[in-house]
Amino acid sequence: MREQGAGRLSWQVVEVTGPSMAPTLLHGDWLLIQKVSSGAELVREGDVVVLRHPLQQDLLIVKRAVERRDGGWWVMGDNAFVENDSREFGTVPDDLVLARARGRFRPAQKVQRSLTGVASLASWAASCVRPLRADRSFSRRLRAR
Repeated sequence: MREQGAGRLSWQVVEVTGPSMAPTLLHGDWLLIQKVSSGAELVREGDVVVLRHPLQQDLLIVKRAVERRDGGWWVMGDNAFVENDSREFGTVPDDLVLARARGRFRPAQKVQRSLTGVASLASWAASCVRPLRADRSFSRRLRAR
């Protein structure tokens, strides 16, 4: 990660692994994340965030910040069948929240193997890059693809 000065924003691209954020994020998707010196300061309810797992701090995880509680954030995955979130480990302290996801990139091989026609290429291009916002209506549109 390239730092842009103390207290300033820095950006990084990371790969998603695992099913906990499906269908919003799929295994193999890439995220553009924004990090600041105190990650929790730019987080809002509904944001997709990168954080250190509270019980295994060498593990970075991606979850949705559901609500602000005493002592930190209640986070959950979008996949209700995977419980590796605050239902298991409770509220996440602010200092473990590292970054906010700003966009998702879906590799072409994940979308469709045969991108032969102009229409299918345009369809892939329109769906491969999406900003990630806290707005719930936007999230529903993203899931409905």
